[in-house]
Order: sequence, then structure tokens, then C-alpha cells
Amino acid sequence: MAELSFQQLWEDLRQQIELHNYRYHVMDDPEISDVEYDNLFRQLVELEEDHPELKRPDSPSRRIGATPLDKFGSVTHRSLMLSLDNAMNRDELVAFDGRVKRVLDSQNEIGYVAEPKLDGLAVSLVYKNGVLATGATRGDGRTGEDITQNLRTVRTIPLRLQGDDIPPAVEIRGEIFMEKEPFQKLNRIREEAGEPAFANPRNSAAGSLRQLDSSVTAERPLKFFAYELTLAEGVNYASHEEGLEQLENWQVPVNPNISTCTGIEEAIAYYEGWEEKRETLSYEIDGVVIKVNDTSERELLGVRSRSPRWAISGKFKAQQATTVVEDIVPSVGRTGAVTPVAHLQPVNVGGVVVSRATLHNQDEIDRKDIRIGDTVLIQRAGDVIPEVVKVMREKRPEEAAKYILPKECPSCGAAVVRPEDESVARCQNVTCPAQVKGRIEHFASKRALDIDGLGSKLVSQLIESGLVHSFADLFSLSKGRLAELERMAELSAQNLIDAIGASKNVTLARFIYGLGIRNVGEHLAYVLAREFRSLDVLMDSTAEELEAVDEVGPIVAESIVSFFGSEENRDTINRCLSGGVFLSVPEKPEKTHLAVEGKTFVFTGKLEKFTRQVGEEMVRNLGGRTAKSVSSKTDFIVTGAGARSKLIKARKLNITILNEDEFLTLVS
Repeated sequence: MAELSFQQLWEDLRQQIELHNYRYHVMDDPEISDVEYDNLFRQLVELEEDHPELKRPDSPSRRIGATPLDKFGSVTHRSLMLSLDNAMNRDELVAFDGRVKRVLDSQNEIGYVAEPKLDGLAVSLVYKNGVLATGATRGDGRTGEDITQNLRTVRTIPLRLQGDDIPPAVEIRGEIFMEKEPFQKLNRIREEAGEPAFANPRNSAAGSLRQLDSSVTAERPLKFFAYELTLAEGVNYASHEEGLEQLENWQVPVNPNISTCTGIEEAIAYYEGWEEKRETLSYEIDGVVIKVNDTSERELLGVRSRSPRWAISGKFKAQQATTVVEDIVPSVGRTGAVTPVAHLQPVNVGGVVVSRATLHNQDEIDRKDIRIGDTVLIQRAGDVIPEVVKVMREKRPEEAAKYILPKECPSCGAAVVRPEDESVARCQNVTCPAQVKGRIEHFASKRALDIDGLGSKLVSQLIESGLVHSFADLFSLSKGRLAELERMAELSAQNLIDAIGASKNVTLARFIYGLGIRNVGEHLAYVLAREFRSLDVLMDSTAEELEAVDEVGPIVAESIVSFFGSEENRDTINRCLSGGVFLSVPEKPEKTHLAVEGKTFVFTGKLEKFTRQVGEEMVRNLGGRTAKSVSSKTDFIVTGAGARSKLIKARKLNITILNEDEFLTLVS
């Protein structure tokens, strides 16, 4: 391989690792599993070992984490908050022990301390004269975010150390986490409130700590375990174990499953034991941390730029299980898309019972050759998302036949057709009950007409009872007819009528989005409302007129013309309007607002002071434009908590970055 090719490979790995570092450590929104990330990092390290000339000061192998956000104040750590090297199996743990012995020039068994590696968020706590003074995240290892107020709300963190003779300055490092059961309860509450569920306990813990309002954090069931006494001013401890004992004496919570080990074999037995029984814990772990116990030996071993030489993380294998595909059932969405869903023999994968898995489309089924009756390997990718990894063909029953999506819709029996240029097959009947249900749910959703209380089960009831055949029928419902439904009390019926009434005053953009026109998402609905400013004008527009609008191409234009060309769709819209729906159109943009007019804004992250929709409407009302992705045409990016990779790209393109307060000042 030519030198240039090695350089290109190194640069590609560097960029990937930096992106995933940022998503994981700063955004708390990883898009690849730990196993995939570890593989990328190993490739980079091995490439640099073989070609030392490639290693530069900006190599991820020199980094400790990621740049902290500017949302909170910054805290400079007294000593680096290092990350750990990973060992993926017994051999790599033995190799770690060998390196330790070589540096210490010792043939004796090394004393280790082993502990479960919690899948949470690392924090540093600084106590002055026994009182919690500062709490910070890891950040980039040198500088973290000041989240003191939020950490004070975590009930397992002592606000004052207990006992006598407490040193004037103490630094404790540990992990904030959320147990499985409280995490599941929190997600149920969020879903009932119409809020997005957290992907996993780690994301929920990280998101909770990054709330500007500490009262929100106080409501979250967070816990803390200390794993290191980093500083006790004026006191030296002979071992890590002594430091942990002192923490317990100060009533600082320490994981009760920590164990001292004599020699690497005892540490490996601990590692292998917890890999087998990890599901017995009330919280998620993704490995075991093994540390040299003796403080003087740690000092001799020292640290690298990225990690200490005296500790290593023994990572567990991805959580997998085998199960049987009991059936493959096609599901029909609101646009008629027919998606095959694997019904699985229920199996526990990493604490989650998996009984369903989407197979996406016919191409995916063919690629993996998945058949009913097959024994398949299920994996929670990143210990979170279940997926069918592969088929164990040696266990395939003789009668197992290739699965082909039906040619008839499972909901209505109409023809299912797959266009040549698409991977998705669709039901051709627009009155298909499954499509009708999906369209009504979409029309009533939070980002469309936002009809409070109209959930999936109630929509099914309304359709099955014959009260509703399209979303236009919602506006002719009466309390009396609703009260006749099973489990529908008079008060509930009145609440739904009130919610439908409140939804009648809606912006043109939200109404267009609620119609469910194929290829017209929320953003494009706003673009159409801004450009045409009248539903009648939009409905009568030609494909050529639509394509004259920026962001509308031939495919989208054809979808819009086709939708409004349907007499049934026009009738549904007219019945909505005659039912009392009033479409509001914002005033024309202020031409004098030069700071916003003609400028393109991108909103990213979780906004606290206003919703993304409100922010985008502010921009549009002042003559600006909004986009979903960052490009060279972007003028401003407005960031909230959890801003993602868009922020990295914005910095590379020298785009002006605004926080919420700066944005409000700009548009005021």
C-alpha cells in the first residue's frame, strides 16, 4: 500500500473517531456501538504503531475525550480525568498484567482492585472543608462542565462529608447512573406526556445532568457511586482500597461489588463472573475495571496522554441471544408502506425482552435470507437496539420457505405494488383501514394539529365504531356519540371534544404537514405555507409552479399535485374547513429586519427557552429561512443542550453559532 493510502486511511479513521467521540462524550447520542467504536480506535492505534510518522498532535490517540459545551461554566480539573484502555478478552487482560510487571520489574502477583464498569456519566466532586463546592463532567479530560447545582440534587451525593479530621480539600470521582426499573418508569411517564423516550439509562442520566433547570434534574431518579479518591489534601493512602474505605467512612456511596484480587487470574475470574451475571444487577454495566491497588506502584507505572498504565477496562461482548422467528407479519403505515415485522419467540437480551424486530423490506429479508422457523441471532447493538444479526442456517427446519411479501394488503386486500425505483412496497388503496388509522394519528400528532388525548387506541375505537372514516370526521363528533364508546366516560368525551375544538385554530404550515402528503415533511410544509400563503393557491398550483420554489424538486412536486388532484382528498380538506378549522397565516416578513431577512438558520439540540418550532416560526416571520442540515449556505446555527455533529460541521465552516439568549436578542 502506498504511503498516500496509509495517510488517507489514517485521516478517515481520525475523522470517524472524532465524530463518534463527540457524539458519545459531549452529545450523549452515540450512533455506533461501543464494540464498533473500539474497533475503529484499535485500527488507528495499530496503524500508528506500524507507521509512527502518521501520528500527529491532533491524533485521537492523544485525546482523552471531547470538547465541552459552552452551556455551563467551565471547570479545570486538578488532574486529568483520563479514560481507560480496553481489553476485549482474557488474553488482552493477561497482556496488560505482563506490561505492569515489566514496568515494575516484578515477577510477583500484582494486587488489583476490580469493580463493575457502570454505563453512566463520569463526574468529579470537589469538597472544601467537607462541603461540596464544585461538581463537573469529564469534558475533554482537562476542562469539564460545571454542573454543581444539578449534582447537588442527586440524593446519593453527600452535600457534606461525615466524620472527623476531613482534609481541607477532597476530590472524588465517580459515576452518575440510573437503574433499570426507574429508567423504564421515567420513559413510560415521558411517553404518556407525549415526550420522546430516552434510548437507554446512560442517555437519561446524561440528559438529566445537562438540564439548565436543576429542579428538573431533582425529579430524575439518579444515583452516584464513587470509584476513586483522587485527592485528600495532606493525606496519603497506601492503596486504592484504603481510599475507598475512607470514602465509605465519609458516607460516600461506593459500589458494594468492588473486590480486591491477588494476581490477574483472580481479576479475570471476577471479569468473567460478572459477564455471566450482569443481568442480576439493578443497573447497566458494560464491563469491569481492573486497577493496580498499590499507590506507589501506580506512581511508578504513570500515565499516557490518554489513559493510565495502571488500569484497564475489560469490556463485555455485545449482548446477544438466539431465538426463533415464529412469524413474519406485514405492517401497513399511513402512506401504504408495507413493512415486514419478525415476530420472535420472546427472549431476554441485556435485560430487555425482545419479541419483535423490523425486517425493513423485501431486500433486507433476501439479503439475510430470513425465513419463518429460522433460529436467528439477536443482538442489542450498542446494548440498546435489538436487531437480527444472522440466521443459523444449520438449525433451519426443512419446511422453511423463502418469505415473499404478499401481493395483497393484509389490512384491506388491495394490491401491493413495489415501484421499480423503490425498496418499499405499498398498498394502493387509500381507504385502507390501516392507512386511515395512520393518517388520523398523524393529523392529530403534536407537530400537526396537536389534538390532546387522541391516542392510537382511541383512534382504533373511533374507526371500528364507524364514527370516523377520515380525519375530517373528527370535527363532526359529538359528546353523546363519544360517550357511547366502551370505557369512554362523559368527562373523557367532553375533554376530547374540547381538544378537537382547540385544534381548529391552526397555522397553514401545521395543517399542510398534518395532511400527510407523501414526501412533504414538517420543514417543507412551512416552506410551502410561506411561499403560497393560501391553501387554495397551493391546491391549484402546477408542478412547474411548485418546482419554482426552492427545496421543491420534481418528485415532491409530483406528490403534491397528485395529492391535491384527488377529489377525495379535496373533499376531506373542505369538510375540515366547513367543520370550523381556521388556517392562520403569519404576517409577511418584516423587510426591515436585515439581521434575519434572507439568512438561513439551523436549530440543533434540546432548546429550553422555546421550542424548535417556535424558533423556526420566528425566523420565517422575519423573512429568514430554516434548514435541517448545516451547509456552506447556512448563516446561523442555534444550539441547545445535546447539540450534535451539526455543531462540529458549523465550526469547520466558520458559521456563526448562537445560544438561545443570543438568538432571542437577534430576533427581538
